[in-house]
Amino acid sequence: QMQLVESGGGLAQPGESLKLSCVASGFNLAEYNIGWFRQAPGKEREGVSCSRWRSDMAAAYADFVKGRFTISRDNAHNTVTLHMNSLKPEDTAVYLCAAVPLTDALNCLRPAGSRLWGQGTQVTVSS
Repeated sequence: QMQLVESGGGLAQPGESLKLSCVASGFNLAEYNIGWFRQAPGKEREGVSCSRWRSDMAAAYADFVKGRFTISRDNAHNTVTLHMNSLKPEDTAVYLCAAVPLTDALNCLRPAGSRLWGQGTQVTVSS
């Protein structure tokens, strides 16, 4: 059974950091783009960052996280990590990872399309 499980969410103060992990099981992570998305209450789901399946393809970042978030992957451990620095209150949301088919690498920040979703982890940034 193909599955993604997120962890690492929680409460942080503005300016602090959190690390989110996405662990895949039942399939080979190396054969997929892995995206991180977020959804705040009353808002649409939006792409945050994407690790593309080919190592020579650059990761993608939404403009609102560039310079603050970094994505990395460890195919040997079927894990993709999102390092979130300089957190802001507007980063508060449920964060979800998704497996995106390798043919959709250029659109891997788009929530629509064939995606295998994890259950999500809550990130709250508040003083």
